[in-house]
Amino acid sequence: MRVLAANEVRQIEAGAASRTDTSASLLIQRAGYAVAQFCLAHFKFRSVCVVCGAGGNGADGLMAAQVLSGIAEEVSTIVLARDASVISPEATAICDSLVPSPIWISDEAAFQDDSVQQALEADLIIDAVAGTGFKPSLEGTARKVVEAINHSSGIVVSIGVPSGIEPDSTLPVHEGSSEAVFAHGVITFIAPNPAHVFGEITTGPVTVSELGVQPHLVSHETGLSVLTAQEVRITFPPRAAEAYKGEFGHVLVIGGTLHQAGGAGLAGLAALRTGAGLVTIACPRSAQPTIAGFAPELMTEGLPETETGTISLAARDKILPLLAKADVVVLGPDTLRDEETAQFTQWLVANCPLPLVHAGLFEISDSPGAPKPDNPKLRIIVADSEDAASFFRIPVKELEADRIDAVRRIAGQTNSCIVLKGFRTIIAGSSGETWINMTGNSAMAKNGSDDALCGIIASALARHGSERTALLRELDIASAVYLHGLAGDLARDLFHENTLLATDLLETLSDAFRDCELQSDRVLFYLRK
Repeated sequence: MRVLAANEVRQIEAGAASRTDTSASLLIQRAGYAVAQFCLAHFKFRSVCVVCGAGGNGADGLMAAQVLSGIAEEVSTIVLARDASVISPEATAICDSLVPSPIWISDEAAFQDDSVQQALEADLIIDAVAGTGFKPSLEGTARKVVEAINHSSGIVVSIGVPSGIEPDSTLPVHEGSSEAVFAHGVITFIAPNPAHVFGEITTGPVTVSELGVQPHLVSHETGLSVLTAQEVRITFPPRAAEAYKGEFGHVLVIGGTLHQAGGAGLAGLAALRTGAGLVTIACPRSAQPTIAGFAPELMTEGLPETETGTISLAARDKILPLLAKADVVVLGPDTLRDEETAQFTQWLVANCPLPLVHAGLFEISDSPGAPKPDNPKLRIIVADSEDAASFFRIPVKELEADRIDAVRRIAGQTNSCIVLKGFRTIIAGSSGETWINMTGNSAMAKNGSDDALCGIIASALARHGSERTALLRELDIASAVYLHGLAGDLARDLFHENTLLATDLLETLSDAFRDCELQSDRVLFYLRK
């Protein structure tokens, strides 16, 4: 889902409102129902207060009040305007149908009225004050109502962005500031703005309803996209009733040693859990019994090994026929344990005709056999900031100053698709598209998480074979990152951030898939839940 500047969203909205099939009234109606659906999905409440500005955001809030009036026990509305003469005809029509009638506020003194004070004691307060056209700073009644909302004891849901925040800002918002509403959840329409991705505007869920509008025909100033369940559903469509296992691809995992067999096993199991039809793990012979014991569904191949139990250079002859049967390869991070295994790895990178997924192995980028920038083979490197900083030979702090630029530069220099992990994982490749992922959490910073991610990525790629364009293949990779992070979020909530293990992600992948299906059914796509 593209991240659009506020003026781009307004252009799309104005164009849609001028059409007969998506009039302004219809868009407002869809927005109101989406707000109500979002609130009901996440929060418990009996009373509601909707605080509306005089602009388009206010009209959406009024519609939400109308929808919720048939659900909540008590719904009140506050409109920051003198009377109906200064709001849109669509908003006026909604006001006429509201019972009780809206409370009109035209000066700061009105906040002392008993009716206003009582309304702001509601269980749920919907902030529809400042819209996507807001520029700092708030003044007059708008500033006063933000203070009142922040001092209330109810749950706060903001429409668009929390009032007081500039939609195009990429700076983190100070949560305790009285200059902006502190929201427990945010719902926006048509497309997210930079603030939704970078602003840390809430600790709660952030969702987007496209309102049935296709938000593509604009210049796309940010050049960024944010991942949602929408992309996951493109990568993982429903399986056909007559499908067979060969249609979902064959993943080959190469790696594992007798003392580090778990990583290869996790990658293989994650690929199977994500839908791959076949998974083979090629490992040193001494590790084969251990890996085969992880699950009966895994196929294993024993490879010639060195004296220390790692893959030897002699394994090349056995790997070639395995490559001929596979669709995607995962290269284990334990393959650079000694010089001979490193030589095998360099040979594989240079000769593998398939998409190759590996974690943090930037060392092979400078090797004599590594693919050059004009090599069409697809390589996917899963890295962290330390790996990336080492690649550039710069301090981590310097790299963190502009992670997006760093990812794009590494992708260009290595001709690879780079997955830079961290708070907001970034994905970039040769297509020119850059994705931001907002799922995942620090509980996943444990052994095995990268292996599971590599397996999920491999499964996503294997499902579609080689017929995908570069853009779609990178979208598949990015979708896998979102799914991995969502499974981690669900596992953290199910267990605890301290107890979560990489194997727990395998258990919650099914819930992550169901969550993505539910988002698609509701047409509410979450940047973060």
